[in-house]
Amino acid sequence: MSHEGHHHDDVANMSGGDMAGMSGGNMPGMGGDLRNTTEAMMHSSLYWGKDATILFSGWPNQNLGMYMLAFFFVFLLAIAAEVLSVSPTVKAGTSASKAGALQASVYALRIGFSYLVMLSVMSFNIGIFIAAVAGHTLGFFLIKARSHVLTNQADPKV
Repeated sequence: MSHEGHHHDDVANMSGGDMAGMSGGNMPGMGGDLRNTTEAMMHSSLYWGKDATILFSGWPNQNLGMYMLAFFFVFLLAIAAEVLSVSPTVKAGTSASKAGALQASVYALRIGFSYLVMLSVMSFNIGIFIAAVAGHTLGFFLIKARSHVLTNQADPKV
């Protein structure tokens, strides 16, 4: 196979013969020089503090009250995800399509909540991580306690 007429520096030719654009120069659509940015960088390891970005850009914006709101929001989302893990009871005589639609809707809601909790935990904030774990734990406890009560009601010991 002949390579006549081919240049080994095709990558350099694609950028106009100048590789400077690949090594620290501004790339189109990247918002300029990253060394001069004033935006907070995301953490890539676990850390304590209210300076997190959770779910939305600028939230909680280093505000302790908004951080506490985010903490409880994640906590409640995790509880809801666990509570929704139990399929809804469908009344006898309900059409199969309605029952399926109800269960699929609850499933979609549960998965959506689970993904929001996961994205929140990806902020690497230890407080948010604790809120997620505590919420899932409390939700699991509530489901198991309810299941235990229902089991004991159905099978009373004499």
